[in-house]
Amino acid sequence: MITIKAKGLTKRFGAVAAVDNLNLTVEEGEIFGLVGPDGAGKTTTMRLLCGILEPTSGDAWVAGYHIAKDAEALKENIAYMPQRFGLYEDLTVMENINFYADIYGLPQAERAPQIDRLLAFTNLGEFRQRLARNLSGGMKQKLGLACALIHKPRVLFLDEPTNGVDPVSRRDFWQILYRLLKDKVTIFFSTAYLDEAERCKRIGLMHKGKLLRYDAPADIKAQAKADSLEAAFISIINQYEK
Repeated sequence: MITIKAKGLTKRFGAVAAVDNLNLTVEEGEIFGLVGPDGAGKTTTMRLLCGILEPTSGDAWVAGYHIAKDAEALKENIAYMPQRFGLYEDLTVMENINFYADIYGLPQAERAPQIDRLLAFTNLGEFRQRLARNLSGGMKQKLGLACALIHKPRVLFLDEPTNGVDPVSRRDFWQILYRLLKDKVTIFFSTAYLDEAERCKRIGLMHKGKLLRYDAPADIKAQAKADSLEAAFISIINQYEK
């Protein structure tokens, strides 16, 4: 089942095409990784697919909703965790989660069991009353994820969530993501770490607003006749630049 579909999706800022004629599909319950250097268009792509930005041209559907025509309904079925997630550092872990539960209108009858599940899921149970400002970088990312998941979204968008996080916390974060797949949550993930790209079912390489290639990591390496993703990406970008 296709959960995300983009067709000719384009976003221009003046003469600059931040996303240029993007076409892709993402299946339900897969982790799709968007990989590329800073300025490649990864964040703009996510903001388009989340209905935050309106496209200059083209169309896209997420969880069955058109990103422009059904933007409000779309937002009830997705979660978006930007690079700087909006945690309130003067609130505790519990207060932050309850705040997002209020935003999403989570009924009180569902709230307590869902919060308990997320605290156990993210290993934050013993830190319920700790102020967000006193959490480590990895724990802040886990809290951000718990807040994003409070309303049980069908699609989760993560914009470089492990950037600057220590290797152990990155490993823990990925273990949490794999557990989400059991609930058939579709995860659209951007990263600059190629070892993380290897963990995705499929990946897409973005460069200067263009999606140059998207396929399984092993297939991309095979097509480029490369031993590593780094070598494959360098080869693909060089071909594009020529």
